[in-house]
Amino acid sequence: MTSPPSPTHLIRAHSVDVSALFFSDDNERLYSGDASGRVVVTSTRSLRAIVTWSAHTDSILGIEEWGTRIVTHSRDHKLHIWTRFEDLPASERVGGSAALSDLPTPTLCYSLDVNALNYCRFSLLPTSPRDEALIALPNLVESSEADVWALPSRKRIHASVGTQRTESIFSSGGREGMRVGLIMALHLFRVLPSTDSASACEGELRLICAYEDGSVALRRFVGSGTHTDTEPELSVEGRGWEVVWQSKLHVEASSSFIHSWIKVRIVEISQVMAMRVSRDNHFALTVSADHLVGRYELVPQTSASSAGVVYRTKHQGNGCIAIRDDGRVCAIGGWDGRIRLYSTKNLKPLGTLRYHKNGCQAVEFAHQLHATPATDDEDDDDDELSMEEQEARGRWLAAGAKDHRVSLWTLISFEKT
Repeated sequence: MTSPPSPTHLIRAHSVDVSALFFSDDNERLYSGDASGRVVVTSTRSLRAIVTWSAHTDSILGIEEWGTRIVTHSRDHKLHIWTRFEDLPASERVGGSAALSDLPTPTLCYSLDVNALNYCRFSLLPTSPRDEALIALPNLVESSEADVWALPSRKRIHASVGTQRTESIFSSGGREGMRVGLIMALHLFRVLPSTDSASACEGELRLICAYEDGSVALRRFVGSGTHTDTEPELSVEGRGWEVVWQSKLHVEASSSFIHSWIKVRIVEISQVMAMRVSRDNHFALTVSADHLVGRYELVPQTSASSAGVVYRTKHQGNGCIAIRDDGRVCAIGGWDGRIRLYSTKNLKPLGTLRYHKNGCQAVEFAHQLHATPATDDEDDDDDELSMEEQEARGRWLAAGAKDHRVSLWTLISFEKT
């Protein structure tokens, strides 16, 4: 009988619940955010913190590198853009021996006031040039709708995406879109056109949203065709956006499972707890309090009847999910602290990672990069990774939990999945 796997490394840089994780594109840095608003950047070579700062005053919802910037998003209703730490010497970039209090702090560039009632993380879509991007967030007023902003201009390009009006806004009926509840997760992306027409060179803008009632909706921006090459087309009240499909796969799960020590059925919940989209934007996966995993095809355009497929697992209470770069493997973090691995093709179980005793709140795969041989430069020998080390690091999975720790696991390749 084989013994269960153990974490390859443990990071103990946080003193409160870990709530967000992110690997840099080159796998050199692992970002972790916690419930106090603190962000720690750990070198994946030395496993030591190279940057740490109090980015917010409340729990971190999301972190992401964007070119020479860092985006942080928090429950304090703020989204901050920070400068990265490119001026650090090589010895500090790979992790020095300095105390955490002596580490550098990024500089705040600008901020956005946001609506964080949803616990919904931002979705960043970089554009060309690399210092510009679109970012999707819940609407500032109506938490069942989404806004799309341009960065760095901080101009709202699309307002109230998801609005469905059946009568006057001044009537007592209100907005039909409110029936789905809060947006719990969203993802902004473009679908490349099937033709080479110059007018569609950037691809069709799409937004997938997962809601409090357990449903998921995919929308695309068709607009009116009045935009120019220098000025994007604007939209208000959701105009110009049409629903490609809507699907509801998750079922209600009793909160007596959440509060099992009470042994009382308190309320029924079916909200999507987390959603992730594959790196190529071909499909999305959702998890909830129930034992189901929803899979949704995003391209090509899919009808509502075939948009979603539901898979049944043996475990309720799923709080986070990540998809490997190649789209073949996903990791689901549970409220029981365990991380379960599945094939995304048919949700076949691939294994369970057991270390955390409390709820797992974030999981993230390292990137699968092409390994390159080390150079012959003697001055760089100490900093160069062997091809074997690069390949192994590309198979890392990070998990953050309520026990204040980040675990790093070196997985097998799962080539036969």
